[in-house]
Amino acid sequence: MTEPIVKGRNLVKRFGSVTGLNHADFDLYPGEVLAVIGDNGAGKSTLIKCFAGAHTPDEGEMWVQGEKVEFKSTHEAREHGVETVFQTLAVAPALDISANLYLGRELRKPGLFGKVFRQLDKKRMRQESGEHLQDLGIMTVQNISQAVETLSGGQRQAVSVARAAAFGSQVIILDEPTAALGVRESAKVLSLIQDLKKRGLSVILISHNMPQVFEVADRIHVQRLGHRAAVITPQTHSMNDAVAIMTGALQVPENEQTLAPVGSAA
Repeated sequence: MTEPIVKGRNLVKRFGSVTGLNHADFDLYPGEVLAVIGDNGAGKSTLIKCFAGAHTPDEGEMWVQGEKVEFKSTHEAREHGVETVFQTLAVAPALDISANLYLGRELRKPGLFGKVFRQLDKKRMRQESGEHLQDLGIMTVQNISQAVETLSGGQRQAVSVARAAAFGSQVIILDEPTAALGVRESAKVLSLIQDLKKRGLSVILISHNMPQVFEVADRIHVQRLGHRAAVITPQTHSMNDAVAIMTGALQVPENEQTLAPVGSAA
């Protein structure tokens, strides 16, 4: 039986007198797309930031790939194979695509020039960046030396996702990846999410866009009042059901609140 690749139990996060997470549970299984939805203030961003390393829970426990973790930074989360593409994308607009993919992970030239003079191996970074983009099926970028500020919104999102997927990640968190995109570019990002799943990666998708959620998600984690209200699927519930659970109009039976994929252990 499959165990969750990412798991959280009784997570509590307080911001002064405000409780962002109130004994929240979370399960992400290998190779699935899990959407996280909830009304504003439900704690979905706080929950995800705990696994991204941006927040440290005040209480509760977290596991990644069976190992108990307590992230103090996003760097520690990345070391455990959890990459996050935040809504702001965190790209350097003036740098080219390859420089953005290797931002913080720059490759240096071999030998004396790299070790002593600390020269960057730009040729190798451009070559490998092109390979990463091609592996992900991102063919809309023609010139790997193109500055990111000249790219469209969808292309920038693709560069950010490629950076997350390129370095041995097992889990990719996408925070509102289509929020600022048009219909055509949103469709490309959704296709990219499905491609990540085909490669065996686990994807956490935070989104307010219900049609998109129901299009790509295997399961849907509904966050309400700081905790997990339910886990549903597009096959078991409708979009109206999801909204009703978010608002508290629909109460989900206890046995559905920890729904796991078929063949998996809750």
